[in-house]
Amino acid sequence: MDFNSVTCITYSPTRTSYRIVSAVAAGLGAGATLDVDLTLRRVGVKVAVAAEDLAVFGVPVYAGRVAATAVERMRLVKGQDTPAVLVAIYGNRAYEDALAELADLVSASGFVPVAAAAFIGEHSFSTEAVPLAAGRPDAHDLELAVAFGRDVRAILGAAAGVADVAPLVVPGNRPYRKGVRETDSAPETLSDLCTLCGKCADACPVGAVTVLDSVETDGWACTLCCACTRACPTGARVLNDAGVLRTMQWLAREYSARKAPELFLP
Repeated sequence: MDFNSVTCITYSPTRTSYRIVSAVAAGLGAGATLDVDLTLRRVGVKVAVAAEDLAVFGVPVYAGRVAATAVERMRLVKGQDTPAVLVAIYGNRAYEDALAELADLVSASGFVPVAAAAFIGEHSFSTEAVPLAAGRPDAHDLELAVAFGRDVRAILGAAAGVADVAPLVVPGNRPYRKGVRETDSAPETLSDLCTLCGKCADACPVGAVTVLDSVETDGWACTLCCACTRACPTGARVLNDAGVLRTMQWLAREYSARKAPELFLP
């Protein structure tokens, strides 16, 4: 089975998922690659991926589930029995039901999952003071992602069509575990460091940040993706929420040992 092109569909506030999916696409070696970045896509424009193409989906994991905003936006992507590679990126704790949820999501939208992987990315809460999977994906991770793409290409090349690829089995429970609890926790702005440049607002995938004479954050809209903290050029956006700080310390204490990516092939 050949494919005309690869369509990479990502939700990636801190660009971690994008980097890994791009490495997988490089290994797939398609002549043409289309990037569909859903991170800042707030308009309900549908995306169609042809049956002759291959889709690669990349999403971050929040509390063992696909990020809720990613679920909402990926429902706009439609296939036509299009083969799909699934990639979940988690912050070194666990991905739990995320791959199962992603498989169900894309299957309901006309895709046929043919391979999947769980990679580790630097946790969105990670800081210099409390590093959480800092620097991941690193060079070794990206090499594995490229090799995974090559393996997927070999499997598809040996099949006459998507129906001839063995059904994909991924770990996870149904019903899925409970997702992120509702909270108004959000990064805050240190006014003495803030220049009101607006980069935090530009980076926010859900429009929770407004910059006028000061920086205002809608805590109930914030998803704690921390794209704003990474985008701030002066370090003015910080996570000081007591509950988040406790979670960071717990993660650093219990989940500091390096985990390896897990690959699932038919």
